[in-house]
Amino acid sequence: MLPVCVIGLGLIGGSVLRAARAAGRDVWGYTESGQDAAVARADGFLVESDVDAALTLAAQRDALVVIAVPLPSLASVLRRIVVMAPNCPVTDVISVKGPVLDAVERLAPSLTFAGGHPMAGRSESGWAAGSAELFHGAAWVVTADEKTDLAAWRIAAELALDCGAHVVPTTAYEHDDAVARISHLPHVLAAVLAAVGADVGPLPLALAAGSFRDGTRVAGSRPELVRAMCEGNAPALLPALDDALGRLGAARGALASTGSLKATLDAGHRGRLALIGQQQSEWLAVTVDLTAPDVHDALQSVGAQGGRVVRLAENTALAEIPRSRVDNDL
Repeated sequence: MLPVCVIGLGLIGGSVLRAARAAGRDVWGYTESGQDAAVARADGFLVESDVDAALTLAAQRDALVVIAVPLPSLASVLRRIVVMAPNCPVTDVISVKGPVLDAVERLAPSLTFAGGHPMAGRSESGWAAGSAELFHGAAWVVTADEKTDLAAWRIAAELALDCGAHVVPTTAYEHDDAVARISHLPHVLAAVLAAVGADVGPLPLALAAGSFRDGTRVAGSRPELVRAMCEGNAPALLPALDDALGRLGAARGALASTGSLKATLDAGHRGRLALIGQQQSEWLAVTVDLTAPDVHDALQSVGAQGGRVVRLAENTALAEIPRSRVDNDL
């Protein structure tokens, strides 16, 4: 197994470092946070004092470099990798993929790179919030764009599987369209809901119970991290916001004119049942030939059907597709 060098040791980067070591890999990292570095060292991890030192070690040991910094810091990290570890395979765990792909193509086109995004997290942040078990059972996107180097895809996918996740292959921009709706829009809606509940005084908060607590959970995340995530995906988030605003407007109009929220609530209930149905579906096994000329299309098809890669062999990937999805397509 390749050693792993993680640049950025917050919640996600720190969890990658822990999970990779738990899987038996040699690991080390770098963070600009002195507090996170001190705690990580106290926990027994090697944390270099500057990013160049971490990348020098990565170059010496042919390690996989994992970029785990907020999107605004990506460019500076890419420039250091090009100088210090240009021959190392590279992946990332940043929550948007299109802007990352654009930055790599612009600043570091020679890197062996495949983008990644583990779909796991907590409202807390920093090294102390991380866990080696954070990714167990989680979806972990590894992008399979037409120009993605298949060796890089495999290396990134192996890391995800080692960390306990399953791999969802898709393109960078299809990923961004999807997470705008199921990750970034919920952050915006949670912020609005929390403000609506809190801004009229203490009585609503005294009465707040499960629905308000659950609906506002992610509003407890650090605002600067949420801003970087959502603003970095603005092209995909804007249509999702338009959709949400249209539905809210229709709900208001119906309530004002007919007194009924039936259409809105029924549509939401169907959406929730669709989520549960897909998650509980029986899985059908399929095999992807990683040597085939159309391998990128085959991998993208797995993700497009709601599928996942669960194991890698020498020349194949074992994937699973929800039977409910296959039956609906028949």
